[in-house]
This record gives sequence, structure tokens and C-alpha cells, in this order.
Amino acid sequence: MKDFISIHDLSIPEVKKILDLAADLKKNPIQNWLHGKSLALIFEKPSTRTRVSFEAGMFQLGGTTIHLSPNAVQLGVRESIADVARTLSRYVEGVMLRTFDHNDLLEFAKFATVPVINGLSDLLHPCQALADVFTIKEKKGLKNIKVAYIGDGNNVCHSLMFACAKVGLNLTIATPKGFEPQAKIVKPAFEDAQQTGVEIDILNDPVMAASGADVIYTDVWASMGQEKEVKSRKSKFKSFQINQQLVKLAKPDYIFMHCLPAHRGLEVTDEVIDSKNSAVFDQAENRLHVQKAILAMLLGGK
Repeated sequence: MKDFISIHDLSIPEVKKILDLAADLKKNPIQNWLHGKSLALIFEKPSTRTRVSFEAGMFQLGGTTIHLSPNAVQLGVRESIADVARTLSRYVEGVMLRTFDHNDLLEFAKFATVPVINGLSDLLHPCQALADVFTIKEKKGLKNIKVAYIGDGNNVCHSLMFACAKVGLNLTIATPKGFEPQAKIVKPAFEDAQQTGVEIDILNDPVMAASGADVIYTDVWASMGQEKEVKSRKSKFKSFQINQQLVKLAKPDYIFMHCLPAHRGLEVTDEVIDSKNSAVFDQAENRLHVQKAILAMLLGGK
């Protein structure tokens, strides 16, 4: 594993190793495995959980981080992506990039000689998805579990498809028509699912998706960069809101998940996200442990 760009690129044993190492690090958080090593953090999109979890994680592993804002780097504007990648590779042991265009991430990784971590792109959010399946494993286990993702077929949905396929979780996706996950993700995700015997269903019916679910997951209806679509999406996604009426169709002990930040009153109601079934803050915490495992494997040779 040279880079961490997509869960699809990982073998099933590599995914298992990350999750097992994350569990160990959750129990024993302070290690000195990355002493003297640095991780550059490039943010073209703002972040709370991604920045804090990576900075805290590197510190707990004995390393340090260098935060680079959009104005400081200006990838492809002030300097070519290739030149930034080559330069930073001379200074640090790894780079985390949170960006818009997934192709920029691929280009950066192509020219970097140190490991590159996908902190989020418009296409994929692999750190989040591995934290998600880690949380499901903690709360429910991984056998005979139905995960229902209800909302936009976005980057989180894409990576969740890959993650569920790798660990053996059945996944039902329900989106409004026209908002399904992209075909270029669906095809390889289905191929991964065939290897593990996982069922991935893509529907346009939130009721069918929620029925009998062990896990109900949603995300914002309009992601960063889609602000102009907020008004139109509100009407199209109205029936996909996670509310008390919908979650009653799930199993009584279902867990609710959201990658945060949540738009309360839109994709989810307060009574659901604040209920005893909600695992959103455990899910957010687990970003730290899973990313530490990724860092240890990429930068420390674990």
C-alpha cells in the first residue's frame, strides 16, 4: 500500500489490517511509531473532523503536521500540481490532500514520492467510509447486517459501497432519481461485492431501503461546491429525510449514522440524530483511530 486513495485499491487483508490496528490504537492511543516524521495537510476544502483527527493522530503517534491552506498552496494556479508534489516529497514523509477534483489528487499522487492520503475529493471519501464500517463492526458486528444509505449518491456513498463490499456488509442505497451513485463507481463496487458475496442494491425508494435495516445512514443533500443547487434539491430530497416515521421501519435496535456536519431539519430531524440510536459522535471519534492506523501503515511500515 503506497497511497491511500480509494478503498477499491486495497485488498481485503489490507482493509482488515487497518480495522484491527485501529481497534488496537483505540485501546492504546499513545505510540511513538512516527517519531520525527511529518505529514503535510493540504486543504482546498474546509474541514473540522479531517483536520483535527489527522493533527491529533499524528501527535499521538509521535509525529507532527504542517497545515497548508488553499491560499498558501493554490494547486495548479500558483504552481503546478506536479511541482508541489515533488517539492513536498523532499520535506515530509506523507501528504494528506482534501480537494475538489479527484483528478488533482491522482495527479498529485503520481508525482509524489511519499505516500498520499485522500482526505476527501468530490468522488471519494475513503477515510470516512473505513471509520463507518469500523463503527458498524463495533456496534453490530459484520455478519448479516443490512446497511441502508438514504440520500445523495455522493462521494461518501461511493466510498461506503467499496468499504461494505470489502468487509462483507450488505448495502441498500436509496436516492432520488437522477442522484444515484456514478456508473464508474458502481461497476467496480459490484465487482468487489461479488468477491465477498455482498449484496449492493440501488433503489429510488427510501421506505424499501429503511425496512428491516440494522443501520440507517445519510449525508447532506448538497455537498460543498453544490450550494447553487440547495433550493432545487430540497424539493427533490424531501421524501428522503430521515425522520421518526422512516426509522420506525428499521429494526428497533438500529443505529443512525451521519458523517457530519449535519443540516438538522433537512436530511435528518433532531429527534433522530439526538436519539439513543444515534452513533454519529462515536462515528466521528473513530475517524481518529482509523486514520492513525492508515498513517501507521503508510508512514511507519506497520
